[in-house]
Amino acid sequence: MIFTRTFRASLLAGCTFAVAPPALAEHGATPQTREDALTDTIIVTARKALRENIASDAIAAPRQIALPADAAAIAARVAGGDIFGNGALSGQLSYRGLAGERVLGRVNGQRFATGGPNAMDPPLHYAPAILVERIDVARGVAPVAEGPSLGGAINAQLAEAQFTTGTTATPQLRAASQYRSVDNSYATGGLAALATDRWRIGLIASREQGEDYRFPAGTAVGTLFERNLYGVHAGYRTGTGELFLEYRRSETDPSGNPPFALDMVYFDTDFVQGGFRGEIAEDVSLNLRLGHVAVRHLMDNQTLRQPRATPAQARATFADADTVTVEAALRFGKPARYLELGADAELTDRFVTITNPTNPAFFIDSQPNVTAERVGTYLQWRGQAGGLQFEAGARLDRTRQTAGIPQLGAAVPMGPRTLASQFIASGREATDTTVDAVIRAWLPGESVTPRVTLARKTRVPSVLERFAWLPTEASFGLADGNIYVGNQSLRPEVAYIAEAGLDLGNDWLTLRPTLFYRRVEDFIQGTPFDTTPGVLNTPVEMVAAANGDATPLMFRNTSAELYGADVDFVIRPSARLELAGTASFVRGTRRDIDDDLYRIPPANLRLSATWTSGRLALGTELFAAADQPKVSRTNDEQRGEGFAIVGLFARYGLNDSLALEAGIENLLDELYAPHLAGRSRVGASDVALLERLPGPGRGVWTRLTTRF
Repeated sequence: MIFTRTFRASLLAGCTFAVAPPALAEHGATPQTREDALTDTIIVTARKALRENIASDAIAAPRQIALPADAAAIAARVAGGDIFGNGALSGQLSYRGLAGERVLGRVNGQRFATGGPNAMDPPLHYAPAILVERIDVARGVAPVAEGPSLGGAINAQLAEAQFTTGTTATPQLRAASQYRSVDNSYATGGLAALATDRWRIGLIASREQGEDYRFPAGTAVGTLFERNLYGVHAGYRTGTGELFLEYRRSETDPSGNPPFALDMVYFDTDFVQGGFRGEIAEDVSLNLRLGHVAVRHLMDNQTLRQPRATPAQARATFADADTVTVEAALRFGKPARYLELGADAELTDRFVTITNPTNPAFFIDSQPNVTAERVGTYLQWRGQAGGLQFEAGARLDRTRQTAGIPQLGAAVPMGPRTLASQFIASGREATDTTVDAVIRAWLPGESVTPRVTLARKTRVPSVLERFAWLPTEASFGLADGNIYVGNQSLRPEVAYIAEAGLDLGNDWLTLRPTLFYRRVEDFIQGTPFDTTPGVLNTPVEMVAAANGDATPLMFRNTSAELYGADVDFVIRPSARLELAGTASFVRGTRRDIDDDLYRIPPANLRLSATWTSGRLALGTELFAAADQPKVSRTNDEQRGEGFAIVGLFARYGLNDSLALEAGIENLLDELYAPHLAGRSRVGASDVALLERLPGPGRGVWTRLTTRF
């Protein structure tokens, strides 16, 4: 699949980095309910992105990589992006220093709660790269219409059938297969569909499987993976609108998570959503969406972990998560000038039980029937004042969270029983009201467009941060080896954000630098449990010490700030040559104490050069990261070392519908460990215990794609 970046005229709105229609758009695009004008979009396609009806720059030169199983690694290529490397299928996007639940994640526009208490299944876990058509990242700040989030928002759009322009049923096919030598993995998947100008129906399916990957010093044991996904979707046009429905089933089989104490045994997850989108009258659009996601999960330290845990330390944790979402939005006006009123609701229910598979009398409900109910409403206005264009919006959300009564088995020792009793006697309920506001303004010019964004964004504490009564390593994917405990007195995070930049574009250059500043009041951070760390004078510290960490952390409100700059650029010195890339820098600090924020990515640069001639394309890509000396003492974070890796790629179009692609990754077989990589907990591995997981070594890859 070709990595292509398209700059739409909407980027004059000041916040677009690449917008293009889906790869099957030659059949006629499915109606979209919201503009992509303020997003960064990475296109994953085997064809050049088509031009929009409005003026745009289409970057035709392909940029190819070995598609990772983890789509978060694709999203991390956006300016300001990086990735928390927690396993082959568990990566989290880090965007301008924020990650986890601070970045709203969706698949096919549907938001949902992850099932793993340690985020083994972040949203992009459910987006196999082999099926992804595009990834949209709200640049800097998500519009209020996207829902609450502290920073940006990300949406992975999977392949789907598209309406045609005729009345005769037309078949549509997209298929891709890839082999990657560094982990002896394969991925295959595709779309088979039929469509007319009135209806469309499509089937998607994929399978991925890989072994432990190799790096220059050996093999990273415990990194194998296996996942299947299949689904069906359909749409029916009613005038200028569409009724749509889709169902997907994702099945992750035993897959390794070296940074965590447990590995995945399975994730069995069902997605259902449907609704209506489109015009109901002239210049009046309606969007209705109902959805349900059910996650069923098991993780243990027996199936894959080497060596297996002893019977006394054997653990198998069962986790369920159910999410029901309802969205409604009414828009008056045209895409470039409108008023939108909307409301949405999100209801989640989680249950986590820790067991010992060798002892039926040992079980602990670490998250007993934990619920979160959010109801929100918003108003968003896009307009123009003279030559100045703007988008302004505000939203109000009410969130109620509760936790049930944990049950414990007869074999559970007294320490956890004491904590459970204290938790049962506590309030186990919290209600928050939050207000978000965003305004973006830009001054379109023929070649230069200055832009500015001001925002107030909020995030309600997660149910894990509030109701984690049992000290465990669950931290929504921080994977730092620390033990955490929740705090029911947490307040919502409030971020005050300012961004400024410009878009410069002409026939041979596209340049989009941005400066940003984000001040976060009540930033939620793990802090020492009490004023005497290491002194076991509380039940929490005693239980934590029994679990291997005598200095547990409690989630508390602190104060923080993040600031930096990033840029994306494309240089076209000739018709056949294109230079493109991104550069990113972010700094994150605590404002309440003299310390740095945890897991802040180092400055990095991505640069590619692509030469094309007819059906042939050849290229190379460099990725370099600087040292990261600014690390968190609170979280015992170690400094990161800089590195640079180089890859080669090629593509040959056998015809208009069939292409062969190949490449070499880590050409110089560089030994490196990304700063945001998790630390290995696998004993029988060539990666030393608690060392950062290294990047893959030198390997070749090849891929065959077809579509018509």
